[in-house]
Amino acid sequence: MIEELKKLKVGKVMPNPVMANYTTYKVGGKALAIVYPENVENLIKLLKYLKEKNIKYKILGNGSNLIFSDNLYEGILIKLTYFDKLDIKDTIVTVGSGYNLVKLCLKVAKLGLAGLEFASGIPGTIGGAIFMNAGAYKSDMGYIVSEVKVLTPNLDIKTLYNKDLQFHYRSSFFQKNPGYICLEAKLVLKKGDANAIMEVIAERKQRRLLTQPLEYPSAGSVFRNPENDFAGRLIEELGYKGKNIGGAYVSEKHANFIINKDKATATDVRNLIKEIKQKVKDKYNIDLIVEQEFVD
Repeated sequence: MIEELKKLKVGKVMPNPVMANYTTYKVGGKALAIVYPENVENLIKLLKYLKEKNIKYKILGNGSNLIFSDNLYEGILIKLTYFDKLDIKDTIVTVGSGYNLVKLCLKVAKLGLAGLEFASGIPGTIGGAIFMNAGAYKSDMGYIVSEVKVLTPNLDIKTLYNKDLQFHYRSSFFQKNPGYICLEAKLVLKKGDANAIMEVIAERKQRRLLTQPLEYPSAGSVFRNPENDFAGRLIEELGYKGKNIGGAYVSEKHANFIINKDKATATDVRNLIKEIKQKVKDKYNIDLIVEQEFVD
């Protein structure tokens, strides 16, 4: 199959990648291969092949919200690294789904464009951020994305507009319709003062360093905040700060962060998440929603 993928000439093929190298938790077993399609035509050609052969696949961004298992992922991962075109006209930003979110945030801030400051600490790609409706500081992608060019499950290219994208708290159309692939997005920002925007970003970075365990591999907040409450508060009240399963620990700095402190396995991380979810359900009758996705 690897040879067939190479013969397709759709882009670089990397056999047997170790998923710990492609996820921010730094855990996970191997996959069959990662393919880096160079353009939309190559992506369509690749997907046709995978569908014909009935081979499972997954689009992989920066791996900042994915927890692969320790076993082999018997499928192909597709990285849209080359989908990184960027065009800025006045306050309209057209950007490829593989573009790094933090990089874009800093670039537009320096140009005096406001609206993306919330993303300065979110280590994802544009596509991943839209998929998750990533957000912070009471803002998210849903406030700034006006339209997204997508590849449909039938491999047609189509434009979806903000009203079609079903943006809600950490949720979007893409989560409910996983066959759709984000290719490119149009963001609408506002004119602002570059120095003031950079100051906000610097201040928030300082706050994150003080309140989040950025020195260890993690995937940010594990659970969505329940309505009118905070997941971190509930977990801390359970006495779970510092609690561990194997090398996976609940952060002492922020109880809604699980960190890979000591050579954790994917199983350690998953089991700790499941245990916390169950304990919160038992004690508070709140069913916390996991922000991260388990991939098997």
